[in-house]
Amino acid sequence: MNSKIPNTSFTRAGFISTRLAGTDGVTLEVKKWAHVLERNGLDCFYFGGKLDCPEGRSFLVPEAYFEHPDIKDINAGVFGVRRRRPEISAKIHAIKEALKAALYEFQREFSPDLIIPENALAIPMNIPLGMAITEFIAETGIPTIAHHHDFSWERDRFLINACRDYLDMSFPPSLPSIAHVVINSLASEQLSHRRGLSSTVIPNVLDFAAGAPPVDMHCLDLRKKLGLKKGDLFILQPTRVVSRKRIERSVELVKELDLRRPRLIISHGAEDEGTDYYHRLLEYARRMGVEIVPIDSWIAPERTADACGLKQYAIADLYRCSDLVTYPSGYEGFGNAFLEALFFRRPVVVNRYSTYVADIEPKGFQVIVIDAIVTSRVIEQIREVLTDPGKLDDMVETNYRLARKYFSYEVLEEKLLHLVRTFSA
Repeated sequence: MNSKIPNTSFTRAGFISTRLAGTDGVTLEVKKWAHVLERNGLDCFYFGGKLDCPEGRSFLVPEAYFEHPDIKDINAGVFGVRRRRPEISAKIHAIKEALKAALYEFQREFSPDLIIPENALAIPMNIPLGMAITEFIAETGIPTIAHHHDFSWERDRFLINACRDYLDMSFPPSLPSIAHVVINSLASEQLSHRRGLSSTVIPNVLDFAAGAPPVDMHCLDLRKKLGLKKGDLFILQPTRVVSRKRIERSVELVKELDLRRPRLIISHGAEDEGTDYYHRLLEYARRMGVEIVPIDSWIAPERTADACGLKQYAIADLYRCSDLVTYPSGYEGFGNAFLEALFFRRPVVVNRYSTYVADIEPKGFQVIVIDAIVTSRVIEQIREVLTDPGKLDDMVETNYRLARKYFSYEVLEEKLLHLVRTFSA
C-alpha cells in the first residue's frame, strides 16, 4: 500500500449508496474512485442495501436498497401524487431512524474518517436513506464528499410529488462538512442555480494508461453463442432499456445499414423503470425487420464459467466482440458507455445529448454524430468507417489519445485528491 495522501490525516473512506452491485454507472464509478483512493493509501469500506463489495469491508442493510418492499411502498406514496398519507410519513421516519442507527454502527465497525455518499443525496430513489445520511453528517460533522450522478429535477417521474420537504432537506443537503461533486458542467450550473451550492466537476473516467485487454477465446465464444458467423456485424447497444436511451434510433440505424448481416445486441435489461418501453422497442424492431438480441441475463460484473461450461460475460467482452457501438441517448448524466467505446477502440455513433454537447464534443473526438434523427449521411459515414480499415484505425487511435488526456484515472486522481486535501487545509 502507498503512503497516505500527503497533508491529510485520512486513512479510511466509507462509500454509502443504495446499491453497489452489478454494472450500473454508479457502481462502476465507485470502483474507480476506490481504486484511486486505495493506491493513495486510503482503505475503502462500503455501506448499502445491495452489495458485491469485499465481504470484510461491507456493511449490508436491506432497507437501504431502493427495491426493498418498504421503500417501493414509500415511493408509490410520494411520487406522482400531491398529498402524502400520514402512514407514509411515519414509515419514512421510522426507516430513517433505523438507517441512521445502521450508519452509526458502520462508523463504529470500520471507523471511516471520510464518507462518500454515492448518488444517495442526489436522486431520491430511497428517501429515508438520504435523510439518514443527512442527519448523520449533521450530527457528526464528518468530512463528506457527496458524489452526485443524477438529480430529481432531471427525471420526469419525480416532478410531481408529495415529498418536497424531504427533497429540500436531503437531495442534496447544504451542510458545512460536505463537498459536492457532480459529473458534468450543466449539473454544476443547475445545482448552483436551484440550491445555491457550489460543486466540483469530476467526469467519469477509465484507466486509459493501462489499456484494454486483447480479444480472447472467452469473448470470441460469445459471437458463436449469439449465432454470428465470420463477417457478421455485431452492433452493441451498451445501455439499459429505458426510454431516455432512445434505442429506437439504433433500430432505425440497423434497418438502414444493410451491411454484413447486422445484429443489434443490447447489454442490459429494463431494471427499475418498468418494461413498457422494452416491449414497445421489441415490437418496433419486429415491424422494422431488425433482429434485437437482449443478453442481459448473460452479463455479470466479472466473466465466469461453471463446471458444466456455462459462461457469463463481462461488459468488456461485449465491447471487444463488437464492430460498432451505438449511443443514441436523449439524455445522459455523463456517458460511461461513450468512454468505454473509446477505451476498447471501437467506432461509436452518438446522439448530441446536452452533456455531450457541453463537456465532450469540444474535446474534438472523431465520432459519427446523430442530431436527433438517423439521416442517410449518418448511414453513409458508418459504411465508410466499417469498410475502410485505415479510416477506422485513425478514428479510434485519435479518440483513445484524447480520452486519455481528458478522462483518465490521472484526471480523477488530481481532482479527487485535491478535494480530500481541502478538508485538512
